[in-house]
Amino acid sequence: MNIIIVGCGKVGEALAEQLNEEGNNITVIDLDAERVNTVAAKYDVMGYVGNGATHLTLREADIDHADLLIAVTGSDELNLLCCLIAKKAGNCQTIARVRSPQYSSEAPYLKDELGLAMVINPEFAAASEIARVLRFPSAMKIDTFAKGRVEMMKFRLPEGSPLVGCAVKELAGKFHCDVLICTVERENDAFIANGDLVFEEKDVISLIATPKNANDFFRKINYKMNSVKDVMIVGGGEIAYYLCKLLKRSGNNISVKVIEKNLKRCNELCEELEDVTVINGDAAEQALLMEEGLENAGAFVALTNLDEENIFLSIFAKRISSGKLVTKINRIDFDDVIKHLDLDSIIYPKNITAETIVRYVRAMSNTIGSNMETLYNIVKGKIEAAEFNIKEGSPIIGKPLAELQFNCSVLIAAILRGKQVIVPRGYDTIQQGDSVVIVTNHTEIHDITDILK
Repeated sequence: MNIIIVGCGKVGEALAEQLNEEGNNITVIDLDAERVNTVAAKYDVMGYVGNGATHLTLREADIDHADLLIAVTGSDELNLLCCLIAKKAGNCQTIARVRSPQYSSEAPYLKDELGLAMVINPEFAAASEIARVLRFPSAMKIDTFAKGRVEMMKFRLPEGSPLVGCAVKELAGKFHCDVLICTVERENDAFIANGDLVFEEKDVISLIATPKNANDFFRKINYKMNSVKDVMIVGGGEIAYYLCKLLKRSGNNISVKVIEKNLKRCNELCEELEDVTVINGDAAEQALLMEEGLENAGAFVALTNLDEENIFLSIFAKRISSGKLVTKINRIDFDDVIKHLDLDSIIYPKNITAETIVRYVRAMSNTIGSNMETLYNIVKGKIEAAEFNIKEGSPIIGKPLAELQFNCSVLIAAILRGKQVIVPRGYDTIQQGDSVVIVTNHTEIHDITDILK
C-alpha cells in the first residue's frame, strides 16, 4: 500500500518503521527538515519537507496514488485539516491523531462528518490499558479480544510459585482451570508454548482465558486478585486526566491522588476532575512521596514526560512499596534494556498507536474469507496475537483443527462462537461467523489463511 505519514515525531517515526517493515511504500512529511531526513534515511522511505495540510505539499508526495494518509503532528487541528484536504485531493482513506479531551469526546462526530477512517487517541488508549492492569494487579499487561469477553494476560512467575517445575501439559490436571498458555519469555528468548515446556522462576507468561476462568486460575496459584483501592499518579498530563476519569467511572470507589509540579495544570485538573486529590509538588523529592503515602499506596503510576524520571521514580517506589507499579515510556529504542529492570507494567503509548494503525492497514488488504479485528504485539517484533472474524468462503471452515496444516509456531488460542468461548482442541472446528484468536511468530499475518502451510 502507498501510505503518507504527516508528522515525524515519535509516533510518526514508529509508524514509518513498522509500516515499512510490513512491506508498504511509505512517504513522510514534516516542516522540520532534520526530522524528515533522519526518518527517511533511517528507514529508507521517501521524505518531503513542507506543510502536510497544503494541497501543494500533498501533491508533491503523490496524494493521487496514496491509499492511506495518517496525520500525527502535534496539533489536533492540523491533523484534522490534513485529513480533510487529503480526502478532497486524493480520495484516500485517512486517520487522524486527536489528543485533546475536547475533541476526543466528539470523535464519532468528527469521524462521520470528515469521512475519517479512524480517529485515534494514544493517551486515552494508554489510560485504558493502565486501568485494566489496575483492575487486575497480578498482570503486567492485559489485552482484550471479542469486546472484553476474552483476555490475554501477561504475568511474571515469582520465586516459589507452584507453577515452577510444572509442564504446560500438566496444568489442566493439576489446577483444573480452563486457560491456555500462549507464550513464555525467558531472558532474551520468547517461545510459543508447547505441552512439554517446563516453567522456571521469573518466566514471563502470557495466557488467554475468559475473565472468570483467569480469576479462578490466579486464585489457585496464590496470586493477588483484588483490584487496587488507591492510586498515586505522578504527572498530570492527558494520560493522567483520562486515567482519573476511567478509574472514577469504574464504580470501584478507587481513591486517586495526582502529583503535578505545574501549578496552572494543577488548577485545571482540580476544575475538571471531581473527587480526585491534586497535589502541587515535585515528585522527584522523595520526602513528598513519603508524606503523601507512597509506602502504603495500592498502586503507583509514573506518567511524567521524562522516561528517565518515570524509571527512577518506579525503582524507588518498588524499593519501599508493595503496590502495583505502572511506568510510562515514550522512547522505544531501549526496550530490551528496560525490560530487564523488572518494572512490573510498562506502557508504551507510541506502540499502542502503531499497533492500532497497523491492524487497520492489514485489514484493508484482507481477503474475502476473514477480517482482522484485533492485533497486539505480545513480544515486540517476535510474537503477535490477532483476532479474525471468519467470513463465508474461508478455507478453514468446517475442518477439525487437527486436520489443518498450520505453519510452524502458530497457536489457535481461542474460538468465540456467539456467547460461547471455546479453548480449542484438535477435534474442534471453525465456523462462519466465529471470531478466532491466533498467536504466532509470523509477524506479517494479514489474513487467517496466512497461518496455513
